[in-house]
Amino acid sequence: MSSRPLPVIQLRVPTDEDALAWHRVFDDPEVMEFHGGRSAELSVYEELTARQRKHDAEHGFCLWTMLDEDGEVIGFTGAQPWPHEGFGPVGEIEIGWRLARSAWGRGYATTAARTTLERVRAAGVERVVAMVNSRNERSIAVTRRLGMEHAETFVTVSQQEAYCFRLEVGAISLP
Repeated sequence: MSSRPLPVIQLRVPTDEDALAWHRVFDDPEVMEFHGGRSAELSVYEELTARQRKHDAEHGFCLWTMLDEDGEVIGFTGAQPWPHEGFGPVGEIEIGWRLARSAWGRGYATTAARTTLERVRAAGVERVVAMVNSRNERSIAVTRRLGMEHAETFVTVSQQEAYCFRLEVGAISLP
């Protein structure tokens, strides 16, 4: 495990302008490898950012826009109720992250996920899940750094194997 300091990040409730920023930073086949292979249309990000503003107002958490130490949008992180009916951890609060390719391997996802855990705990959430494609080694490594445990394996609607990791939020002690 690396002893380098984790980077400084900022999180904000997504703005209308963040839909365009998310569309831009996720317009990369490597970033979207486990999310359909390509960026969604701008309208999808417009709807997603609007939904996240509503989640934040209702629950005190959402998928926040993540900014680096220079204030540049590098992706999102946060938590939301599991958004799919019919498969996966229905009824659970899912944490997640998606970063621009230029931000990979620098500790941003771990820093952001730890901040997310602090915020959801403050909002009264007792347990979270993270759904990760079974081939997504980078995200699996983040779940391990958070102390999450593999609880279940699901097959997604696109016939991909996904691991469901769980963590009791009240039991965590973050540095």
